[in-house]
Amino acid sequence: MTRSKTKVQGKRILLIVGGGIAAYKALELVRRLKEGGASVRVILTKGGAEFVTPLSFSVLSEEKTFTDLFDLKEEAEIGHIRLSREADHVVVAPATADLLAKMATGTASDLASTVLLATDKRVLVAPAMNVRMWQHPATRRNVTTLRADGIHFVGPDEGEMACGEFGPGRMAEPEAIVSAIARLLSEKQKGPLTGRHVLITSGPTHEPLDPVRYIANRSSGKQGHALARAALALGARVTLVSGPVNLPNIRGVNAVKVETAQEMLDAVLDALPADIALCAAAVADWRASAEAAQKLKKERGADVSLSLAQNPDILATIAIPGPQRPELVIGFAAETRNVVDHARAKRRAKGADWIVANDVSAATGIMGGDRTQVHLVTGAGVEDWPAMSKDEMAARLLARAAESLSSVRSAAE
Repeated sequence: MTRSKTKVQGKRILLIVGGGIAAYKALELVRRLKEGGASVRVILTKGGAEFVTPLSFSVLSEEKTFTDLFDLKEEAEIGHIRLSREADHVVVAPATADLLAKMATGTASDLASTVLLATDKRVLVAPAMNVRMWQHPATRRNVTTLRADGIHFVGPDEGEMACGEFGPGRMAEPEAIVSAIARLLSEKQKGPLTGRHVLITSGPTHEPLDPVRYIANRSSGKQGHALARAALALGARVTLVSGPVNLPNIRGVNAVKVETAQEMLDAVLDALPADIALCAAAVADWRASAEAAQKLKKERGADVSLSLAQNPDILATIAIPGPQRPELVIGFAAETRNVVDHARAKRRAKGADWIVANDVSAATGIMGGDRTQVHLVTGAGVEDWPAMSKDEMAARLLARAAESLSSVRSAAE
């Protein structure tokens, strides 16, 4: 354990315990991870609870043990998403044939399988099952699929089983699982954007009128932050320039917090060069020509006139051809009418490569919500994407962006 301690020290491990006699070994796994300095949260499946109690894991982990997808309090806080995103690494031990099948087919029928479908972290599985089940063609197909999906395996070991048979199917020993976790945590995760710098703007800007009031909009920053998570998951170095939002920082992302459009432009220019720029912020078009030094007072019967000036155009500025221009510049267009026509015009006027456009009319619920429906406008035409979560849209868009950069590089070579 001493050698692995520094590699799991301070890491957050989410352990999913499947059903089977090997579930008792998961208690020892929790103990060893805690000794190594890791924090451990446990999801105990219904089958796993037939062999080990939730209380046993709670005592060892010093955390609540999670069992139910339909826990009212947890799911009011989107528990299955929170659990998957707050971990540094997800481990399934024991991973039964049933759990492997659910993972391979994308089934989400309980808390464990739903978390596995929602996670953006690397997953390590320690299979444990009867030798005939491990050797069955269906299990072999599932394992092949999971390996292709990037799932990591430790074991199974070969030996005598509780059922009396002998062969491969025994869960790897806790010490071997801890070593596998430490090894994966020490490896830099590679993806199609590894070595690339992705620059993202997010949220609104606040343009002060006086020390109390400001001009702003209803942007929540959820889409921009989803883009940052997606870029990070693909291996990119990510700079997120964000206006005032009520969202937590993203671990591993360089966050630059600003308030005004001018501050956002300055931060963006300071962050260049970048390979991809995604201008998802809803920047205020105007600011006060002169900010009042004192609070503007309301006087009975008197109207107040405001003199406004245009803010700098961040998207158009970074899209100007030159050595600092990112290879791929993507703008966002939040519209309430003639969405595609306005997006086409914006792409031409700003010099952007792509525009992601959507209808943010109040009836859509997109502004400030968790779902979106977009049109991707490129030089080749318009793609109408179906409704999906903002995280799903971000992952799809960044995958397309990575593919586009790869194609450009291949053509140049």
